[in-house]
Order: sequence, then structure tokens, then C-alpha cells
Amino acid sequence: MEIVVRPDAEAVAALAARLIADRLGARPELVLGLATGRTMERVYDHLVALGPDFSRCRTFNLDEYIGIPPESEQSYRHYMEENLFRRVGIDPGRTHLLDGMAADLVAEAEAYERKIRDAGGIDLQLLGIGESGHIGFNEPLSALMSRTREKALTLTTRRQNAAMFGGDPERVPARALTMGVGTILDTRELLLVATGSAKAPILAKALEGPVTAMVTASALQLHPRCKVIIDEAAARELGQRDYYDWVFANEPEWAPYRG
Repeated sequence: MEIVVRPDAEAVAALAARLIADRLGARPELVLGLATGRTMERVYDHLVALGPDFSRCRTFNLDEYIGIPPESEQSYRHYMEENLFRRVGIDPGRTHLLDGMAADLVAEAEAYERKIRDAGGIDLQLLGIGESGHIGFNEPLSALMSRTREKALTLTTRRQNAAMFGGDPERVPARALTMGVGTILDTRELLLVATGSAKAPILAKALEGPVTAMVTASALQLHPRCKVIIDEAAARELGQRDYYDWVFANEPEWAPYRG
């Protein structure tokens, strides 16, 4: 795992977008895993401005609410269309999201896993982290080898996501479909992006604490190619900050992104 701290949220988004654009430039047929949330909106704004070619790319999103139709403004399909897909002109047939309205949710989850396998696996997965420590919607006590499935959402998560539902946590669906922790760990490269002081306590647990199902983001410590980009506010509780800064300043891989 490599942890990079940038001055603020805009710098975080700019660096994350450059990494994604560079991966697309190097491999136009990239299979890209995508995420949602306010932090990702900045990332997508920067990515659109960079203008990489999405015509041969395929995408898979992490999760979707159960009971929310794709045409709803609260769906992640709508979010992705508004924040990225329409803006880069990607063929809708090359974009994949879970169907929270599926009659058989188990079959939907199994089919999603097959689609990922048929695509050759995900090359780069973009991730956020919830205040409960989740990646995707893998809430505390999710098995670290779990696959795509239905999950109940914590009240912490529903409160965090209430803005899309008029600020009312009770309107946030109580359940969602999500890639499993094991599904995420199968990805060839992971990129976690987080900003803001509210994320500082859980990031310290996830990045420097023990690997535990109580904080599913801690499983990222097991991945051989995981990058974490966070801002100063989100990094304030990390204990090994000097080392992370030294790595960013000295590793050849980061040379194009310094300055």
C-alpha cells in the first residue's frame, strides 16, 4: 500500500484523475471499476477535463441501492450518467451497474460476478471509504472473502448518504447490492480516495490498524497494488506520515506526479 497526502480535496481529485487517465491512455480497453459519492464528483470533473478516450473502456460500479429504479435521481445509474458517462460519451452498453430492482437479487449478484469474469476482471478499481469503514457497501462484519451480494446498511451509512434523499436518513434504502470484499481484492490495482476530517479516524484504523472484518477497508492492506490518496484533513490521525511523504518524494513511479 502507498499513501499519498495532498494539500486539499481538489489536489486529491486532480491526482486521482491523472492516474486513471494515464491507465486509460496506456490500455484503452481498460476494465475500470467506479464509485460514487461527493469526493468522486471532483475526481470525475477532473477526469472529464483531461479528456481520455473511453470508447474501448468497460466499467463496473461497486454497488446500487435495492428498490431504487435506475431512472430515479437517487440511483447510482443516474449519478454515473450525470457525473461521468454522458460527459465522456461512453457507449452505455460498456457500462455495468447492479440492478436494485431485480426480481431475484441472488441471481443478479451472481450474474454480475460472471460479467466481471467474462470481461477478464477489473484492472483498476476506484474506491471511497464510508465512516463505518466500508468499501462498497461492505458494512462491519462483512466477510473479507465475500462476493457480490445483498447487504443491510448501517444507520451511520444511511446518515452519511442522506443528502441524496432530502437529508432524511429514513428515506435512504436500508439494503443495497454490493461487490464483495473478495471481489474488490481480485482487482489488479486499487485506488482509494478520501477527503475531509470526518474520514480521519476511520482512515487511521483502516490503513494502520489491524486487518479486521469490523473495518472492511482494512482488507486493502492485503492487496499488492493499492494506492491511497487523501488530503491533509483526512490524514491528521495517521502515525507514519513522514514515511508516506518520503515514499511519494522518492519512488520513481510517483515522479511524473510530483510538483
